[in-house]
Amino acid sequence: MASNIQQLHFVLVPLMSQSHIIPLTDFGKLLAQRGVVVTMITTPLNAVRCKPIIDGAQNANLNIQLASLHFPTREVGLPEGVENLDELSMKSLKTLGINFFQANEMLREPLEKLLAEMVPRPSCIISTDALPWTNEVAWKFKIPRYSFNTISCFSLVLFHKLKISRVHESVTSDSESFVVPGLPDKIELKRSQLPEWVKRTSNDNNSHVMDKLKATEHLPRGVLVNTFEEMEPRYVEEFKKQEKLVFCVGSVSLCNTDQSDMSSRGNKASVEEDSCLKWLDSMKPCSVIYVCFGSLSNIPYPQLIELGLGLEASNRPFIWIIRKGDYSPRLEKWLEEYRFEEKVKGRGLIIRGWAPQVLILSHPSVGGFFTHCGWNSILEAVCEGMPMITWPMFAEQFYNERFVVDVVKIGVPVGVEEALTSVEDEEKFELLVTSSQVKEAIDELMDGEDAGERRKRARELGEKAKKAIEDGGSSYLYITNLIEDVRQQNSSRF
Repeated sequence: MASNIQQLHFVLVPLMSQSHIIPLTDFGKLLAQRGVVVTMITTPLNAVRCKPIIDGAQNANLNIQLASLHFPTREVGLPEGVENLDELSMKSLKTLGINFFQANEMLREPLEKLLAEMVPRPSCIISTDALPWTNEVAWKFKIPRYSFNTISCFSLVLFHKLKISRVHESVTSDSESFVVPGLPDKIELKRSQLPEWVKRTSNDNNSHVMDKLKATEHLPRGVLVNTFEEMEPRYVEEFKKQEKLVFCVGSVSLCNTDQSDMSSRGNKASVEEDSCLKWLDSMKPCSVIYVCFGSLSNIPYPQLIELGLGLEASNRPFIWIIRKGDYSPRLEKWLEEYRFEEKVKGRGLIIRGWAPQVLILSHPSVGGFFTHCGWNSILEAVCEGMPMITWPMFAEQFYNERFVVDVVKIGVPVGVEEALTSVEDEEKFELLVTSSQVKEAIDELMDGEDAGERRKRARELGEKAKKAIEDGGSSYLYITNLIEDVRQQNSSRF
């Protein structure tokens, strides 16, 4: 490797959210594997989560390190210990979300001090798309800044088409369907499925945050997208019409090739990986449904019960992840009184907390993924050739559902028609999905008329994903081009 490449120093700055930290850490490993120096910026509590994966990379002689900055929780009025977006419930996110973004923005000054002391000097900043202030930091140090997108080209193009057409404003009700114009595929949505910032009015609490993002979206030197060209070629082509420089660098999760890396991504698992694998080993190939709804979704108690009843009625093996935000004494009481785990004994495994998702999805016994349609989760499933049941809840997840179901055709929708919002009174909560819908979606995914073709398409897509990241693949070459672009931008300064 040439010395000028070895001296390039990539500084990676994520929004302090698992959906941003995890993929950017993975991308840092991919960069370090190419011989550049990488520094991952985080905060003390997030550093604890990242350390195992960084330690593993350093043990493999990769030049990647963590740098921790104080996160100003008290200064902005956040509860003590809240350094990650997944520590906020959907309800508190509405009131404290703006505080959280303010805290992220206050990392600017300590980051500048850190950059000034770095050896070798930083060559570029790569920050996730929610941190527009990093443009100004990059200008100050006369280095390029690249935006790392944690959503697909499909969603980025769809956002753009809605922005310029405003077609959703012409429908008369939230339940009325409309076709998004100008897309390579016919994509239908409802206004009730759009992200809040798309529907928002100018007096919304978080409106100025989105205004900042929109005002600075054209400022990065280039845009990185965690996708691979072969999965969405027409949407990559469309997105390149919007941006001057695009790099499709995914799927970044494929940098994790051994069991220890797969099990340590994101957080300490709430179950011993050996016991989880032993349980999976006892199941037939492609028989287990893996059920997990991400780190930010907060599902109301009545809806969780309905999900559990649907899993029970399916009479199929499953692993159900009940994340921290959903777990409650009330739910535990229902599980005990209903004797849920006793009724599904031998075919049902509940994990309360964090689970090694990539490790589970890669196991041959897993045959389907019940997902909230977060882009990171979709990519992880795609890489393992896994068909999906889609249950989008908020943000761009309904876009992702349409991509999975209508574009690449590897998913079955559970049938949810509107976004999940924070619930003030769970007793008045109206179910979005019934137990019968859960069972029907599982039956369709595993044994439906198109099940075989769907699984074949998923496996073919998984093979393409792996080839894209290998030496000579499309994503590999995009990363090569990125490194060369950074080298040229730095050499032009002298």
